[in-house]
Amino acid sequence: MHCDSLASQMNHESFLAVYEQTLALQSWDARAPLIDETACFVFSDGTYQGKAQIERAIRSTFALINDETYRLEDVYWVHVAADCALCTCQFVWSGLINGVASQGSGRGTSLLVNDATGWKIKHEHLGPNAR
Repeated sequence: MHCDSLASQMNHESFLAVYEQTLALQSWDARAPLIDETACFVFSDGTYQGKAQIERAIRSTFALINDETYRLEDVYWVHVAADCALCTCQFVWSGLINGVASQGSGRGTSLLVNDATGWKIKHEHLGPNAR
């Protein structure tokens, strides 16, 4: 999958669909071209600033969860412009942790930016579902 060249030919919705597909692949190499160099990701275990920190966090998750499935649901576009888009969504995952079937879900917010190279994730915040 040549995500970096595809990103310049997509709109915000098709970019997010490709991003979702890379999440299910559990491949940093597939996901990396879709993340901005100065991105900030916020997960339940910490805040990761810059692509190198984000890579370490994501690779750690990939190592923990085997046979993962991951999907986004109920995507709501809060703001869409030519150079950026902001959405909220629900995420749902399942997989094996230490050989035991596990699953989870939560809510997320993603900021996408669009420049001469195409769309990229600039910020992602994933957390628990609302009570």
